[in-house]
Amino acid sequence: MAHNMKRYLVFILLALVVLSCSTRPPVRESGVEFPPPSQVEIPPSPESFYLTIVAAGDNIIHDPLLIASYRNGAYNFDSIYEKIKAYTAASDIAFVNQETILGNKTIGYSGYPEFSTPREAGAALAAAGFDVVSQATNHVMDKGEAGVLSTMDYWESVEGIRYLGIHRSEDDRLNHPVIISKNNFRIGFLAYTYGTNAIPLPRGKPYLVSLINRETMAKEIDALRPLCDYLVVSVHWGDEYSPEPSPYQTGLAAFLAGHNVDLVIGHHPHVLQRFEVLPRYDGKNTLCFYSLGNFLSAHFRPEKEVLLGGLAYVKLKKTGENVSVEETGFIPTITHYDAKQTGFLVYPLSEYTEELAEKHWKRTNDRNMTLDFFNNKARELFGPALILRNPFAQ
Repeated sequence: MAHNMKRYLVFILLALVVLSCSTRPPVRESGVEFPPPSQVEIPPSPESFYLTIVAAGDNIIHDPLLIASYRNGAYNFDSIYEKIKAYTAASDIAFVNQETILGNKTIGYSGYPEFSTPREAGAALAAAGFDVVSQATNHVMDKGEAGVLSTMDYWESVEGIRYLGIHRSEDDRLNHPVIISKNNFRIGFLAYTYGTNAIPLPRGKPYLVSLINRETMAKEIDALRPLCDYLVVSVHWGDEYSPEPSPYQTGLAAFLAGHNVDLVIGHHPHVLQRFEVLPRYDGKNTLCFYSLGNFLSAHFRPEKEVLLGGLAYVKLKKTGENVSVEETGFIPTITHYDAKQTGFLVYPLSEYTEELAEKHWKRTNDRNMTLDFFNNKARELFGPALILRNPFAQ
């Protein structure tokens, strides 16, 4: 009996110890009270967002393109971009440099040297998925103020298109910058050209076309920079057909990096030039594509290099307020047309074949115009940044 009573008392004492531990107040250390572990809340990790940008070079509607795209009394350029749409339409933002103005029947249509392009060419770009169009080129004044106004009239009639480098008023240029809000990003755009082929801007209307001027550019860039997460500047610069950027280009690129531009899109040389990553004072980098070459053209010049263009590719990540570059590179393209200067198509170089190269109009006078030539040229210029695949493919 006594033995059982002793076991009972031990059991009671153990139960009291357990209860006292489970209800023990929070531990105090140096006057700091810590809650029980079960009450500590771990804040959730901030959500990450992604955005892709592709940018194409010069879209130039030469005479052979006008002729080949006119059928049954109407122009249609849609089929030209069918091979590239898997890249442009799939991106979040697609940019193109529209080298020539978009005219109308009153102005008339023409190729080189003073271009006026049917609006159907603009419709084809929109159908291919382009969202942002730069018109700041040396050909923007080919048909005077009327051509610039016609171009703005057209783009303003197309839903979802933003145009750069031309403006209706000083207020429009100063107070209505292009900022695209998408995927929780704010992407800002500006565009400038070195000149207008010596055709002067209308008296009293310097705002009509954005010309390269460092003082003006600094003001506009510095004003736009705080309003966006990522800033893109398109520049029409450099020497035509030169494979190397000029000191003028490299100097201006350094100036843009000094003003914290994130991406520089270069065009005008009509051939590809290299890609560089420029360090900035804020610890970030400026990505600079000195020339994206021709996206679409029909140059009579014999150089086969004018056929090779491409898409700059940038994938961005945003976590909280931090924006970083996840991936960047260059997707080469080639303009194909046959011996009769028909059948115009922009191909990703990864989908082009030697059989197509053999049928190209330029192959007649240049037996070295081979698929290997274009692949080697792309590798030489872009090295590890070269992308020979569709980054949007599942």
